[in-house]
Amino acid sequence: MRTLILLFVSALLAGCAQNPVTGGNDFVMMSESQEIALGRQADVQVKKQYKVYESKALQDYVNRVGQGIAKHSHRPDLQYHFTVLDSPEINAFALPGGYVYITRGILAYLNTEAELAAVLGHEIGHVTARHGVRQQSAAQAANLGLTIASIFVPEVASVGGQNLANIVGGALLSGYGRDHELEADRLGAEYLARTSYDPQAIIQVIRVLKDQELKDAELAKQEGREARRYHGLFATHPDNDTRLQQAVGEADKNGSAHSHFAGREEFLAATDGLLFGDSSDQDVVRNNHFYHADLGIGLAFPTDWQVHNQPDSLVAVSPGGEAMMQLKLDMQPRGTPVEYARRMVGSNTGIQPLQINGLSAATFELSNAMGGVIYLKDYAYVVQAQAKSRGGLASFRNSIFDTVRSFHALTPAERKQIKPLMIRVITARTGDTYAKLAQNSPLGKAAETYLRLFNAQYPEGEPRAGQPIKIVE
Repeated sequence: MRTLILLFVSALLAGCAQNPVTGGNDFVMMSESQEIALGRQADVQVKKQYKVYESKALQDYVNRVGQGIAKHSHRPDLQYHFTVLDSPEINAFALPGGYVYITRGILAYLNTEAELAAVLGHEIGHVTARHGVRQQSAAQAANLGLTIASIFVPEVASVGGQNLANIVGGALLSGYGRDHELEADRLGAEYLARTSYDPQAIIQVIRVLKDQELKDAELAKQEGREARRYHGLFATHPDNDTRLQQAVGEADKNGSAHSHFAGREEFLAATDGLLFGDSSDQDVVRNNHFYHADLGIGLAFPTDWQVHNQPDSLVAVSPGGEAMMQLKLDMQPRGTPVEYARRMVGSNTGIQPLQINGLSAATFELSNAMGGVIYLKDYAYVVQAQAKSRGGLASFRNSIFDTVRSFHALTPAERKQIKPLMIRVITARTGDTYAKLAQNSPLGKAAETYLRLFNAQYPEGEPRAGQPIKIVE
């Protein structure tokens, strides 16, 4: 046992390496070449999960800004790769070895090149401080310790032992949450200070994204869904976060004396035409109306329900999340709509045949199932509602059947609406307000809130005449 323990300790000591940022020793279990290889392999997986955004001009712009920050970092000789992902998620992240990603979703909420540089600088900070490598090494150490322990205590290898491994790993990783994010923000601010960007852009970015997070949490509670948030945000608002203010302030104080560059015009020009929300040119949701060009169908969900248009499903959730509706497609239906509904619900009662906008259909209504079946060409479309509690659909009955009855074949006018939404930069005119601009927005009832968030004027700011602002069309 003594020999094995000595081997374990030796492995830990052998894993010590100099931190590129602090100059101190960190426990790591991979070399820089291994780190780069790990990042390269993970990059392949990321690009299988996410599409790369198809705009060479935007990719080149983000890469130029990122490379400009990276060369002023603690690891300037590392080869960095910056990629814009075609995702509406509000996210940016880094892999070991210099692979940095930012989504088009987060770009919609930024307003200057300095803010873009702040987000990229934060992620570069994770790379230069080798946060990913240190996490990986800590996890490996936990597994190594578990292997040695299991030789002498076989029960450790059991299910309970696996839980023990998780606990040990969690203990080793306990300092890799808030402290790492704060360090990444401090490093990002330091890198901005070494360039022409204002380190305070870190604070501005977190302020904008925190506003977005807080508002989305409010909407998510109403809509019964998970809130969307950027991983780098803290529990408190940045204006009240003393440690963050001190970290960025220190970087600002020690920065260069040259004037700061915001780059608002440059950023707005680069992101004018940026896709927003769904990127599909085949199916879209506009003000809770769903249109699918290839299938040639449309239907309208209740205006106060949240619609989730995923690649493999279409789901609408009621306020509070008490009920949901899902649209399903059957490409090989058998029998009439009534027969189809009877087989589906397993009952002869509660089924009514009808015509919906010239299409053969049937509705079904039981205590725990409600919806309709509509035939169009060779396909069957099923709108089926579910509730969290038995009998919970009763209060949504009218909304459910209104949705069923809204199903129809697309009109030529509707087909023209099936295109992705885009961020557009316009010049505000005298008398423009976000409330007025929201009236014609395809963003629906939350349009005014989104417009304020896009333009960093949440919750009460208004555009000034002559000011360039972002809208969605």
